[in-house]
Amino acid sequence: MAASMGGCLVLLACLLLGGAAHGHPWGGGLFPQFYDHSCPQAKEIVRSIVAQVVAREARMAASLLRLHFHDCFVQGCDASLLLDNSTGIVSEKGSNPNSNSARGFEVIDEIKVALESACPGTVSCADILALAARDSTVLAGGPYWDVPLGRRDSLGASIQGSNNDIPAPNNTLPTIITKFKRQGLDVVDVVALSGAHTVGLSRCTSFRQRLYNQSGNGVADFTLDASYAAYLRTNCPRSGGDDNLFPLDFVSPAKFDNFYFKNLLVGKGLLSSDEVLLTKSAETAALVKAYADDVHLFFRDFAQSMVKMGNVSPLTGAQGEVRKNCRRINGNR
Repeated sequence: MAASMGGCLVLLACLLLGGAAHGHPWGGGLFPQFYDHSCPQAKEIVRSIVAQVVAREARMAASLLRLHFHDCFVQGCDASLLLDNSTGIVSEKGSNPNSNSARGFEVIDEIKVALESACPGTVSCADILALAARDSTVLAGGPYWDVPLGRRDSLGASIQGSNNDIPAPNNTLPTIITKFKRQGLDVVDVVALSGAHTVGLSRCTSFRQRLYNQSGNGVADFTLDASYAAYLRTNCPRSGGDDNLFPLDFVSPAKFDNFYFKNLLVGKGLLSSDEVLLTKSAETAALVKAYADDVHLFFRDFAQSMVKMGNVSPLTGAQGEVRKNCRRINGNR
């Protein structure tokens, strides 16, 4: 009885200390210690490979963070994004949000090979995505959080879900908020997670309309700072140059900080989906200003929102599988 009570107290302490995300403890059967016995070196293997890759190319931190986001918004955090085309599977990699845009798949492959060597058939691809996103954030100078683990991998993909459920650069703010609410995420999560745009690059095609035809009348977006717009037009012409890249945060594009929010306050947010956070809602604008003023507040809320997002509809227990190769379901050659 005493041992049982002690175990209950330890579990309660873990719940209270480990994982309140906007008031909610770990849920969905996930917990940070999931691999402590079955693959104790799992977290270090992921961290080590991500560190090597980001040291070679700083942009990869943003790319790996984005993979986790684009995975979780489609069918939940189940690594469906990683599946290639095969019999019965149309890959999400070909969707509008991912085509010629999502990257870092070979990094996930490298991590998976190392984990299969150390602990065969144990660590899911979905958990690799979650750990790589956290490690990328930390390596870029952002906050650390304990990643709840125990996700399993999907047996299919949804290109329709990828096309419809991932927020787009030209979505209105009500549409963005609705897409987040579908995942159980609130307005704080919308603004905090948008702060991931403090790192990484975006293609000209994602913001061209702001420069030339924001409202369908051939006029640039009046919320965009004129000098910044002129700079953007130099390498993002009216036509052509779709894949020309620009930093989402022009001040410190490789550093995870709060300049994304500071840029919004002076009309220098790159995407329409960024700027509407300041211009279309008093509630989101107040959060933008709060995060611009206090980087520690942003880091705290971002970490909490990442835990919440990482807990969207995970497959656990006997659901799904642990893929041996993240690009295909087991037994599918």
